[in-house]
Amino acid sequence: MSTESSTILKETRRRRTFAVISHPDAGKSTLTEALALHARVITEAGAVHGKAGRQGVTSDWMAMERQRGISVTSAALQFEYRDVVLNLLDTPGHADFSEDTYRVLSAVDCAVMLLDAAKGLEPQTLKLFDVCRHRGLPVITFINKWDRPGREALDLLDEIEQRLGITPTPVTWPIGIAGHFEGLIDRRDAGRVIRFSRTAGGATAAGEEYVPITEPLAQELSGLGPAVEELDLLDHVGADHDEETFLAGASTPVFFGAAVSNIGVRLLLDAVVDIAPAPASRRTSEGEAVPLDGRFSGLVFKIQANMDPAHRDRIAFVRVCSGVFERGMMLTHVTTGRPFATKYAHSMFGRERTSVERAYPGDVVGLVNAGALHPGDTLTDGEHFTFPPMPVFAPEYFATVRTTDASRSKQFRRGVAQLEAEGVVQVLTSDRRGGQAPVFGAVGPMQFEVALHRLQNEFNVSTALDMLPYKIARRTDKDGQRWLDQMRGVEVLTRMRDGELLALFVDEYRLGSIAREKPEVTLEPLVAQVA
Repeated sequence: MSTESSTILKETRRRRTFAVISHPDAGKSTLTEALALHARVITEAGAVHGKAGRQGVTSDWMAMERQRGISVTSAALQFEYRDVVLNLLDTPGHADFSEDTYRVLSAVDCAVMLLDAAKGLEPQTLKLFDVCRHRGLPVITFINKWDRPGREALDLLDEIEQRLGITPTPVTWPIGIAGHFEGLIDRRDAGRVIRFSRTAGGATAAGEEYVPITEPLAQELSGLGPAVEELDLLDHVGADHDEETFLAGASTPVFFGAAVSNIGVRLLLDAVVDIAPAPASRRTSEGEAVPLDGRFSGLVFKIQANMDPAHRDRIAFVRVCSGVFERGMMLTHVTTGRPFATKYAHSMFGRERTSVERAYPGDVVGLVNAGALHPGDTLTDGEHFTFPPMPVFAPEYFATVRTTDASRSKQFRRGVAQLEAEGVVQVLTSDRRGGQAPVFGAVGPMQFEVALHRLQNEFNVSTALDMLPYKIARRTDKDGQRWLDQMRGVEVLTRMRDGELLALFVDEYRLGSIAREKPEVTLEPLVAQVA
């Protein structure tokens, strides 16, 4: 083995690339901030909802996110902890931004599934877990908000097992019911209790004290006796962490805590280092494994423009899949076959960035001014293969968008093209509607809000949005378009992203009626690709 190969493999073993997934309001961005806090790469955590006098969370860099206290786009944070390089991808939890989250899951090796102690498994969490299962991603579970009233711990474990079909294996266990959080027991060191001293507003890491379990302690902590009994039950049924079943996606280690108070977070961070898998060889669209120590290859999984309003640049987030990335190297954009220069390459920490000279498998590199790149593109050091395609979802909401200021038409067209390239919305056009009134297609209505906010704030374009009555999209062809253009209750538009012809219908009844009347017309469902 060459020295270069040895270095690549050694550095790869030091990487952990993972995403945090959850239903909205489960505390995902707060947990992301708390992990960075415990890794000592920030000194003070921000507030989830941007309360007066407190910062916004590091991963929520967009103005709209800080104003509303929600995550509407994914963010990358790279930092070191215990001599391990962590690439943490924070994802939007809202269902309206599923496409962005699914793209992120194509770029990670593990997921941390965050559950609200009071709500348990919620719809968006179930969808995201299904994607993790489909992609073969192992999942670590963190049950959050144990400092607030919630459900019983054993009930939550039962729900995980029954609804996800996966065995929960608690690593830490709470002392006290949800809302009366007295500490934790690490099952690997069950003779001691971990007690926490909270800090003002959870701005800094909570203090930890390990105390042996004694009779006086049992009298002091009302929840200790029941917790010990529950631990005996878990020991009896053999609910212990098993690396083989975890990596196979058959079990999930479970941790309890309260991210807003930074309680239990360090134990989760240690688990990511200790049990989450390092990057492994990835397969191409043809099923061939790409060796980690081979030539460079990377997957573009996200495009984001205007992260820094002062620069108005466009960044492509690239997951390094094999080899070593070196700033300045000339790569091949496999989709076009054209060369791609990498003069400006950054390591990301939310909106902040630093130049990166070298990166290894598992790392996320931000390539600046990557106007030719799109999500799903493959970059290589001269080789010609592609990684599996990114998911494209069927839009369910449609609206016409136009600028209210004719003098800003050029900026409007540029902004629409940028939003389409990033995948913020799907942009649909037709000769009849023209370029000044494109149709936006979205998975959820909040995508329209984000798109208009960005057109106003990043391109200084005031817009008007007119909702359309269509609810269903089907793929068609030129022959189908000629016939459908004559029908009422349907409109055929071209998707800017790939030139596909989409037939939009007002409802299932109209779709069924037309399909019965003209069965030879191509009307194919738009199925999301999540491979």
